[in-house]
Amino acid sequence: MIAIHPLTTHEEILAVEQIQRDVWGVPDVEVVPLHLLITAAKNGGLLLGAFDGERLAGFVFGFLGLTADGRLKHCSHMAGVHPDYRDQGLGYQLKLAQRAHVLALGIDLVTWTFDPLETRNAQLNFHKLGALCNTYLRNLYGDMRDGLNAGLPSDRFQVDWWVGSQQVAERLRVEEAPPSSIAPAAPRLARDASADQMMLEVPAHFQTIKQTDMPLAMQWRLRTRQRFEDAFSQGYTVTDLLRHDDRCHYLLKRL
Repeated sequence: MIAIHPLTTHEEILAVEQIQRDVWGVPDVEVVPLHLLITAAKNGGLLLGAFDGERLAGFVFGFLGLTADGRLKHCSHMAGVHPDYRDQGLGYQLKLAQRAHVLALGIDLVTWTFDPLETRNAQLNFHKLGALCNTYLRNLYGDMRDGLNAGLPSDRFQVDWWVGSQQVAERLRVEEAPPSSIAPAAPRLARDASADQMMLEVPAHFQTIKQTDMPLAMQWRLRTRQRFEDAFSQGYTVTDLLRHDDRCHYLLKRL
């Protein structure tokens, strides 16, 4: 039985240091340390852990921030699930707990960043949680040294999760579509017949492509970077990640 609650003891928060290594393969220099986690949590931040008995299975960490126009928001910095607990809906449950906390504070916006070519994350962020994105950030963190990100520019989507919106409430009631797979292929763009929406294809297993064909991985990064930037400049917003007939596409709409 998984229990989710705020992390308060030194032992619990030290476990967050270790789970960062387990999830992302980060070197010690890039681990967010205990003292920073404690300080943020005691000053308006949120540090939640998901426990299987006494074992930390996952966590989510965020803090208060400001939008470009000075509005208060919650900045979700990290959410991770130990590899032993993946594909059990734990990340989804942690985000729901985060949403409840933010709504209780009277805040309506949560933001975070993620690699747009990581479709496991995209499935959660867009298809299950109902987040939106119209911001593409090139090489946000520079050259990263962890096992998942090394070797490519650290391009990121900035996700906007309007936690009190009707769209999010409706999406949270929709059951997650079953997972599928996609074979490595060259990037291509598919437009809907309506100019109000378009689809952009991405690989379902980008880490596999990185491990077997880094030039192809770089092609995906650079081509999709341009496609997304073009689409956002034309007023499109990412609204979903769709899997169909063993293929994987982002759905973008003019809202």
